[in-house]
Amino acid sequence: MSSTEQFSAAARNQLESQLSLTTALTDKMIDSMEKMMGLNLQAAKATMEASVASAHKLLSAKDPQEFFSLSATQAQPQAEVAMTYGRHLASIASDTQIELTKAAETQMTENSHKMASMFEEFSKMAPAGSENAVAMMRSAIDNANSGYAQLTKTTKMAVEAMETNMNAAASQMTQAAKASGRSKK
Repeated sequence: MSSTEQFSAAARNQLESQLSLTTALTDKMIDSMEKMMGLNLQAAKATMEASVASAHKLLSAKDPQEFFSLSATQAQPQAEVAMTYGRHLASIASDTQIELTKAAETQMTENSHKMASMFEEFSKMAPAGSENAVAMMRSAIDNANSGYAQLTKTTKMAVEAMETNMNAAASQMTQAAKASGRSKK
């Protein structure tokens, strides 16, 4: 195979890889949007039902004191619903981030192997005396792969930290909402 054919094949492989990655990422994003739309529809329906039920309770109040008492008891369930919604939304976002990272990682691993294989083929055809240039290219490829591995590791750590912080914040807000609901009673 001539070097022109190899470069052409390498370019075609690269375009196919990019198309594959773009398709995988787009599919993951569409799945995520579907989940968020479903969650939003469920939340809208639940909020509407809760509002109607709350309005019926408030309209059944016999005096202002009962009205205000009923109003105060409505705050805690609404805060808990908001926290549940936030947790579900955070879960969808986290799952999407994990899936996007996996798809990108898989594609990058495949590309890395293809590039290494292609480089090995090219280095076999390199003219005599180009050993230093080949070694330099090999070092550059190894450094790029190491950099990507570090980026992947850092991204995973950031996602885990975000999940931990969101869960802690959700827990604190739920406790605050419960405490607020108890103090209004």
